[in-house]
Amino acid sequence: MPLSLQVITLGCSKNSVDTEHLLAQVGDAYTILPETDRGKADVVLVNTCGFIGDAKEQSIQAILDVAERKTRGDVGKLIVFGCLSQRYLDTLPGLIPEVDAWFGARELAPVAKALGCEFKGAGRYGGHKSYAYLKISEGCDRRCAYCAIPFIRGAHRSVPIEELVEEARHLASEGVRELILIAQDTTYYGLDIYHKRALASLLDALSEVDGIEWIRIHYSYPADFPEDVLDRMASNPKVCRYLDIPLQHVSDKVLEKMHRGVDGAWTRTLVKKIREKVPGVALRTTMIVGHPYEGRKDFAELLDFVREARFERLGAFAYSREEGTFAGENYRNTVSAAMKQTRLAELMEAQREISLEYNASRVGKRERVLVDAFHDGILVCRSEYESPEADGEILVKYEPSMGADSPEDMVGKFIEVELTHADDYDLIGEWMK
Repeated sequence: MPLSLQVITLGCSKNSVDTEHLLAQVGDAYTILPETDRGKADVVLVNTCGFIGDAKEQSIQAILDVAERKTRGDVGKLIVFGCLSQRYLDTLPGLIPEVDAWFGARELAPVAKALGCEFKGAGRYGGHKSYAYLKISEGCDRRCAYCAIPFIRGAHRSVPIEELVEEARHLASEGVRELILIAQDTTYYGLDIYHKRALASLLDALSEVDGIEWIRIHYSYPADFPEDVLDRMASNPKVCRYLDIPLQHVSDKVLEKMHRGVDGAWTRTLVKKIREKVPGVALRTTMIVGHPYEGRKDFAELLDFVREARFERLGAFAYSREEGTFAGENYRNTVSAAMKQTRLAELMEAQREISLEYNASRVGKRERVLVDAFHDGILVCRSEYESPEADGEILVKYEPSMGADSPEDMVGKFIEVELTHADDYDLIGEWMK
């Protein structure tokens, strides 16, 4: 009987892709246990996040929880890898001796070898039936002052288009209907291997894959944004009119301190240009509050900008000082923890009102949605304007007359719905027969 293996994945979707690639190499040699299982396991892997303070604490707690299970005799071997391990490979082993082996974020092959398997690099394990994340590059050449990713993940390395198309074909054969393109910076794609920004060319190639009906773009850096991507978004029905573009701030002073390479005028012009070239686009962005030297006027400017730009989706987090970063080593933490939380709450309250207004404007409209899941008589769906896990959902009552053998068979199918009710982030729809 094969040994049992459990993987606990923390952090972002890029970590989830790493886990799926790793399990594709070792899945045949082990019985894979659910991540939520807290029973016995021969081996537990913890794929960690080390981006900001809260994420690091969550990863440490997950390791300690498994270490406690190991002490009780419920876990045979504990292996840790990922971003947190990469950052603190010199110190963590001495602090948590229960861990049998530590590996960095770029060491999937050594992890597979430690499990007695060869890492061949191809394939994905499990994932979601209706959508999948497609990691188009690794690492980052940017040097934002607050960010630790470049020295965790290394320099930018694009995956060749041919390999991504092959992976997309495999995912489509498994029932995936939506690809979500992810990287540290998707708009930088291709510069290292094609000597030009090639995201638009990648969109063209992926659009030819049978079975893939939606392609969504995440994590686009605003500086030097390739406008041919907007052309594809406006003209190609497979490319969702949705863009995740983390802007982080709008104050000239704060953007300069962040080393973002743009100013407030550039940011405002870019947002306007995107909306003009892609009518009806849903924009998702991320903001940082409490960055060193963010004064009251800077935050007020940010709040005014958010209210003016009316982003359909917005997330935010309070600045976290990270050792090794330029900001962590060179800036004083000029904003108190309490003030960071006050500003964060004020910003997210403004966004809640914008989100509710946006959702309410869609009530009465008919939209094509993708079914992601079924729970308690309800189909959990999304339109092209919602990204999974990050945004709200569209909830639709299951009807036996929908034609599927069971409600679970609806997952991965597209249906037409009329939106009937909106709240702050989610919507309710009625199936259109």
